[in-house]
Amino acid sequence: MNDQQEQDFEPRNELERQLLATHEGSISAEEFMRALPGAQVFMPVEDNPGINGFQESRRAAPLSLEAEDGTQVLILFTSPERAKPFLQDYPGFAGGILEELCWVLQKMGSGYGVAINPGWHIGIDLDPEMVTQLARQAAAKLQ
Repeated sequence: MNDQQEQDFEPRNELERQLLATHEGSISAEEFMRALPGAQVFMPVEDNPGINGFQESRRAAPLSLEAEDGTQVLILFTSPERAKPFLQDYPGFAGGILEELCWVLQKMGSGYGVAINPGWHIGIDLDPEMVTQLARQAAAKLQ
């Protein structure tokens, strides 16, 4: 990521506008966290083509990395375009899924952290405890 990309971060969707507003202090972190489960995110998944380009498995294999403390961190982005620079280092992850964060949280297991927009200054890292809280909040909204 070069300095020009960082300086030229123009929000392209509602989640990016909210992230930027949170970074600038225009909205509170609490307000942002309440809205986050309903936000659409891009989840890179491993491109594993089978015969003639058909997917061999019905299960998506999302990109997760190990943090310094050993925690597994699910990698998400605010849009497919934001993922492109990061995914250059992960050539097996050419595609992905656009879905609300609450859906992602319900599908993932416990004990994971989440990084939204790694490599960009407008992003957020969530520790496993915060992810658990958001998953509970999302589950309560669906009931």
